[in-house]
Amino acid sequence: MPQDSSDIVTLIFVIYGVMLLIMILFLIAYYIVMSIALSRFFKKVGVEPWIAWVPYYNTWKWLEVGGHPGWLALLSLVGGGIVASIFLYIGMFRTGIAFRKDTGFLVLGIFLPFVWAFLLGRDEEQYHPEWITAAGYPPPLAGYGSMPRQTYQQPPPPPYQPPPAV
Repeated sequence: MPQDSSDIVTLIFVIYGVMLLIMILFLIAYYIVMSIALSRFFKKVGVEPWIAWVPYYNTWKWLEVGGHPGWLALLSLVGGGIVASIFLYIGMFRTGIAFRKDTGFLVLGIFLPFVWAFLLGRDEEQYHPEWITAAGYPPPLAGYGSMPRQTYQQPPPPPYQPPPAV
């Protein structure tokens, strides 16, 4: 290989390396900003704020706050990320109802979810989960306003009866 082509290959690898590094730094910054925004939002709606820092579990809880089953977050692991995103957007709309936000606010949440979460996590915002059910939607599955989980208990055993004497 002539010297000129090896210089070009080296330059291409350097450019790709720099682009990869920039992309990794951007993703780390996005993760940090999104986690801070979600922790403020989760604190406002009654979910433990530390959950915002756990990947997939934060989406699980976010879906539950929107009234959807959390296991839909796992769809993004098997190629169903679009489906999980659609349910997340529907949940964002329902959550917006509890904050008296309109559909324009949902558009903000779709394109800039960290801004959406920061704005709803502000101290000035009031969260009223009962407005979700008043609008005809199911209640949240996590946080304030969530329905307690049904626990089914077995009936108590009958009292002890000694066996009849023979």
